Amino acid sequence: MSTAAVHSLWTTAAASADPISKIDAPKIEYGQLSPTLIVLGAALVGVLVEAFVPRKNRYYAQVFVSAVALCAAFAAVIALAAGGYGTTKAHVAAMGAISVDGPALFLQGTILLVGLLGVFTFAERRLDPAAHGNRVDSFAAQAASVPGSDSERAAVKAGFTTTEAFPLLLFAIGGMLVFPSANDLLTLFVALEVFSLPLYLLCALARRKRLMSQEAAVKYFLLGAFASAFTLFGIALLYGYAGSVSYARIAQVVDGTVTDVDPALAGTMGNDALLLVGAAMIVMGLLFKVGAVPFHMWTPDVYQGAPTPVTGFMASATKVAAFGALLRLLYVVLPGLRWDWRPVMWAVAIVTMLGGAVVAITQTDIKRLLAYSSIAHAGFILAGVIATTPSGISSVLFYLAAYSFVTIGAFAVVTLVRDAGGEATHLSKWAGLGRRSPLVAAVFAVFLLAFAGIPLTSGFAGKFAVFKAAAEGGAMPLVVVGVISSAIAAFFYIRVIVLMFFSRPHPEGPTVAVASPLTTVAIAAGVAVTVVLGVAPQYFLDLASQAGVFVR
Repeated sequence: MSTAAVHSLWTTAAASADPISKIDAPKIEYGQLSPTLIVLGAALVGVLVEAFVPRKNRYYAQVFVSAVALCAAFAAVIALAAGGYGTTKAHVAAMGAISVDGPALFLQGTILLVGLLGVFTFAERRLDPAAHGNRVDSFAAQAASVPGSDSERAAVKAGFTTTEAFPLLLFAIGGMLVFPSANDLLTLFVALEVFSLPLYLLCALARRKRLMSQEAAVKYFLLGAFASAFTLFGIALLYGYAGSVSYARIAQVVDGTVTDVDPALAGTMGNDALLLVGAAMIVMGLLFKVGAVPFHMWTPDVYQGAPTPVTGFMASATKVAAFGALLRLLYVVLPGLRWDWRPVMWAVAIVTMLGGAVVAITQTDIKRLLAYSSIAHAGFILAGVIATTPSGISSVLFYLAAYSFVTIGAFAVVTLVRDAGGEATHLSKWAGLGRRSPLVAAVFAVFLLAFAGIPLTSGFAGKFAVFKAAAEGGAMPLVVVGVISSAIAAFFYIRVIVLMFFSRPHPEGPTVAVASPLTTVAIAAGVAVTVVLGVAPQYFLDLASQAGVFVR
């Protein structure tokens, strides 16, 4: 057939068809999405800084851009909350993709503040002795060079630093801001990847013990890829079940209130097998991110191998984002499935609380001990999630805010205790620390007491809130298990305090490095939040309860 004939057929077919309807431009509320847009815009600026700014100026430019962006984004969150977007004006923005409501703004504000403290710990350059006259930070001189190779030695000698860590951190924070506010499953998955991929890279960038760091990153990447695959498969099954990836639409199909059914999807819609398996797979992916048993196996190895500033940021901010997404999924999409998911979550919460607390007793490395501690805390927070009441939501929000500051402060203290090989993380090295450096030991003791849930710390207020919500929600046996787990956990926290203050220091033991004002601010902020939320928690509990209403 000639080209002319084909062309005439095509034009005839086009002419006979209906005129193409106008495609509407998407309606994006840029002001309400401004916190995320500011952070992601700053991350792109950071990439350009790496490309165009001279190497000796990059560190200062990156720290400035990161800190200013996070402060501006936090100011935007405050402005949105003050404008009523957390309460009366809460709605779904970006054509149904993003929720702007109380829980989203509360969690975004927490992530941004923790991210700012994370930038301060990333930027610390006074803890290690100078190499060839250049100050060094926690990150490899040149990430692409093989550990111990000539190229690595040349990079150290030339004074190179991996300043790419700052834009990676901003990309991770940007993904975390979207994750708890996502209002459809595709946005949820894109946000999951946007914050996970930078974390995989950051875990591999340690200056000391690079092989252990790279091993941790590979483990995290492989297990994270499996978890992402489960999540994506679950999204596909839920789409087959409901004919939509929108949270509201899936909730309507679950409740049986949907009216307009697409004939092409009528065959699979309402198939309970698709719903149960799909929901289980997505929840599995989120439980991997929070480090709940039995999806916790990556946590101790990754926390131990990653650079400690990265561990501190990851341990605090990832939990906030992942629990926010889990809350929205269970309370907005699957409230009609409550009788199906609650028994499973009961089992997960019990084994997470007991497993984290019992295994932590056997640990001899301070970072692994804090890793198992974080697993136990995931179980405590799940007790609040299981409550399925408004007080359950607000108690989880409060606990996440309190826990994140304690965690980033504790890991910042870990960076200060050093010997010739870098950070001294073996517990035996911490013996007598209270005599060698009473202030640092006292600060770390405050954080440990908060983890243990001792009164007058934020940990006690948080645990009391989630256990009270769980008891009111009919989960009294879970509260009993939680209290027993807390008692077990208190043993190993207090064991570390006894080791620091009542043991004889070794003559050749580690020293406590004098930190720059950056790490000092991060630790001081952690202590301040721990004490204020412990002594006067009511204002913040009220704030969390005001912010505890999801837009549907």
